Amino acid sequence: MGSKNKLKRFNENETFNNVFQPSREELVTAEFTLKGKWRDTFFKNENPLVLELGCGKGEYSVALAKQYPNKNFVGVDIKGARFWRGAKTGIEENIPNVAFLRTQIELIDHAFAENEVDEIWITFPDPQIKYKRTKHRMTNAEFLERYKKILKPEGLVNLKTDSEFMHGYTLGLLHGAGHEVLYANHDVYKQEGSPEEVTSIQTYYEGQYLAQNKPITYIRFKIK
Repeated sequence: MGSKNKLKRFNENETFNNVFQPSREELVTAEFTLKGKWRDTFFKNENPLVLELGCGKGEYSVALAKQYPNKNFVGVDIKGARFWRGAKTGIEENIPNVAFLRTQIELIDHAFAENEVDEIWITFPDPQIKYKRTKHRMTNAEFLERYKKILKPEGLVNLKTDSEFMHGYTLGLLHGAGHEVLYANHDVYKQEGSPEEVTSIQTYYEGQYLAQNKPITYIRFKIK
């Protein structure tokens, strides 16, 4: 993406009422006014709140919002020029139950209050295969603790990935730490009975993976 195009998207994000871009200082000093008030202040309802972490272009967040109008969705990513597409679609198609938050996932518990979130989706994260990158894996123990802070006691986490490494790593960590694995599958498109929201929605890159006959894996779990 050219620098001019990226700047144009950043500028356009500033005009979208469904995009929030708090500074790091706002988050860590508890000045971010939406924390604990996403339903009341933005969505103006009491519907379940669902996050997509590392949402990329926001395709999954938008598709989920369309499929489940009685839930609220927030796509979270540090790269605003990417989720610009999802945010713009939300504006153009008047989708009231989707928003986007530009921040680092490491700060997620500063953007949402304790027990505020009902469900989390992690879709096709970078598996960070190299050992030195373990701290950046979005399902490592430290990240799970952050998610636990903001999730309701019975809150769900969904991991959808084309990485068998990430799938295996996460399963091993979950079982080892005593978390509750509700569903796990190494190839959701070849397994009957896979959850509808997993197979009925595909990202652009997911379509490419499937065209290459690459299996898509999925885990649904609770953090104990």
